[in-house]
Amino acid sequence: MKFHKEGLPSLILVIIIDSILIGLAYQFKENALLKYSLIAVACILFILILQFFRSPIRQWNKNHAYIISPADGKIVVIEKTFEKEFLNTECWQISIFMSPVNVHVNRYPISGKVLYYKYHPGKKLVAWHPKSSTENERTTIVIEHPSGKKILVRQIAGLLARRIVCYSKENEIVQQTDELGFIKFGSRVDLFLPLDSKIKVKLNDKVTGGITEIAQI
Repeated sequence: MKFHKEGLPSLILVIIIDSILIGLAYQFKENALLKYSLIAVACILFILILQFFRSPIRQWNKNHAYIISPADGKIVVIEKTFEKEFLNTECWQISIFMSPVNVHVNRYPISGKVLYYKYHPGKKLVAWHPKSSTENERTTIVIEHPSGKKILVRQIAGLLARRIVCYSKENEIVQQTDELGFIKFGSRVDLFLPLDSKIKVKLNDKVTGGITEIAQI
């Protein structure tokens, strides 16, 4: 298990807050309840930050015949929809909801060339809201598979998410399961896949980023 680099500013802030809380706790030596309550709050904050920004070491599933899950979470949408930002065609939309307790590292679902990247400012609707895919703060990345198929990945900020981090750059070659980015404090990732993809997941399935096979190309 590693601590993700995107969590360093938050970790430093929590260490400062915890130092203040523990310092205050020892000002109340004669009030044991208040003293240990402050120490408990400091410990809980520290554990929560370590838990949220964890980056587990896994045996990644690199299989170029499959689209691998870009995130940990639960499948909340499987439907046909018209993708109008870049692909301009009907696609399978697969949406993964990431709760605050999930690992929040995002990974490339396929290897290939990044054809398109764009950041969109937007609203903070709850991540499972149907309009969050097109109205929330989000990033859109399109990757061209060596077969010529194009996969669109959309990172979407939720109600609690306050920052989307994306490492993609147009025209770069990326590798399946490498880090695509990170979304802080609750979010969602949408995949838009060609209609001839063979879907391998069902609604409410729990998926693991870099491991679970979402669809066969």
